[in-house]
Amino acid sequence: MEELGVRQRKKAATTDFTNGHDTGSEAKSGSAFPKVYILLAAVLALALYNFLALVKSPLLGAPTRHLPGVPTHYVPTFTADEAKRDAVVEAFKHAWLAYERDAMGDDEYHPIAHTGSNLTEAGAIGYTVVDSIDTMIIMGLEDEYQRARAWVADKLSFERDGNFNTFEITIRVLGGLLSAYHLSGDDPVFLEKAQELGSRILPVFETESGLPLSLINLALREGVPDRDTGGLISTAEASTLQLEFRYLAYLTDEDTYWEKAENVMAVLRASAMTSGLVPIFVDSKMGRYQTSPIRLGSRGDSYYEYLLKQYLQTNQTELVYREMYDTAMTGIQTHLVKRGLSSQLLYTAELTPERTQNGELGWRLTPKQDHLVCFLGGSLMLGATTSGALTHNVSIPPSTDELTSQGERDWLTGVELIDTCMATHDTQTGLAPEIAHFRILGDGMDDSAVPADWYIKGARPNAPPPFDARYILRPETVESLFIAFRLTGDPKYRDYGWAIFQAIEKHCRIPTGGYASVINVDQVPVEYDDKMETFLMSETLKYLYLLFADSSVLPLNDYVFNTEAHPLPVFNPTIRTGFS
Repeated sequence: MEELGVRQRKKAATTDFTNGHDTGSEAKSGSAFPKVYILLAAVLALALYNFLALVKSPLLGAPTRHLPGVPTHYVPTFTADEAKRDAVVEAFKHAWLAYERDAMGDDEYHPIAHTGSNLTEAGAIGYTVVDSIDTMIIMGLEDEYQRARAWVADKLSFERDGNFNTFEITIRVLGGLLSAYHLSGDDPVFLEKAQELGSRILPVFETESGLPLSLINLALREGVPDRDTGGLISTAEASTLQLEFRYLAYLTDEDTYWEKAENVMAVLRASAMTSGLVPIFVDSKMGRYQTSPIRLGSRGDSYYEYLLKQYLQTNQTELVYREMYDTAMTGIQTHLVKRGLSSQLLYTAELTPERTQNGELGWRLTPKQDHLVCFLGGSLMLGATTSGALTHNVSIPPSTDELTSQGERDWLTGVELIDTCMATHDTQTGLAPEIAHFRILGDGMDDSAVPADWYIKGARPNAPPPFDARYILRPETVESLFIAFRLTGDPKYRDYGWAIFQAIEKHCRIPTGGYASVINVDQVPVEYDDKMETFLMSETLKYLYLLFADSSVLPLNDYVFNTEAHPLPVFNPTIRTGFS
């Protein structure tokens, strides 16, 4: 695809130059004036042509270069596909009503056993209920919403003497409450609960550096280090609290929420490498990155996601986040973007640190891409039309004269990355695995036993499936499809989304209610893992609904979606921000 775009651009440029040259030649050959006037006329004509071409004036009909990844053979359509949209609503009801019947109020749901479970022995904190409420509002499920709201008002308690993951409780519960508050027309129940939860989480920032601890005891209001990581915090966890705490500060006029979250970004920026890439672990005490892998998957993904979204959340007023985002995307393009061997699929690799025999630090490239990385395709396209745009209101679909060179680069990479993520759905179930590996030269793989492009590491016939082979109802690919469709109107993205939805319905749907994870995407009939992740109702089905809904529903210009797909409105900050 990249080569096609280059060929098209070269052809357009050649045509423009030839037409301009021919115009000058015709004036010269058909003139009876002295040569000096002929020459002057030719110079003026050429200068006028170049000027008009520079400003892309329609007077000469100068063609706008075709943007790679934007087909010319379709008419953008943004009205709802009601049949497919309503099918997604029915799927949500199939999931929610089973949970409500068997496990209402519990944090997690197991549809085959018809039971629920909680994250700690201290009791539930509303993971599934709060994570799902804004989806009900968006889908217009009034009865379900009222019952869920009543549970939040009457039974949701944060007086739980247990350790909860700071990142997860922020993106799911705090984000869900804030989104529900906005979408419900400012129902005070949700803001009161959000403010209580936010105040209970604040102590995690009480470290020497201001970076948050990984865990929070909600009842004791104490931050707790994670023993499993030696007290380190993952980069994504530290840098994916900002949308939620900033919006909470905006709603409550309590600047401390904003200041704590913003200080995290200042500390991380001061410790970052010049490439814009960041290791996946940081020391919350010293405020410095630790030698650890660099990747766009687990523990790294939403750091890059929130750089762009913080810039968009405050109406593109905080240029520091645009700078950090642009630098990071250039680092990704330079060091992580690679191509597969056979079909030249574009993917993002990982960098693993290792010491040489001389004791020097080196980096080993691993051709591995988590399903989590599939958020990046849509994110790059969104970044291209905002951070990488030359004009505030970019066309749908955009044209090259509206994007910077970096914007055009990121757009094309985003388009191709979505294609790669769709290629990983080429399995027996049509579902993508948790992790895909890509073929590289000299990988020592048996060509007769391993596919030529990508493969599931450790998968063997008649052997137990590896963890990489799972599909746990993840949303990242459909998230990118939703964004790509909103930015292009290209119906292929709806076709892709419908194929994924049908695969989920066929292989993950439990007849008695709910959906379960699949242990091996390359085995039919499937074997289940009896768990319905909360992000099925919060993210996967929400993004599918929005993909088929009218594009006036939650427009991208007016909302940013947190990493758990909770939409938060764009606003103009009322305090000094951007590290000022």
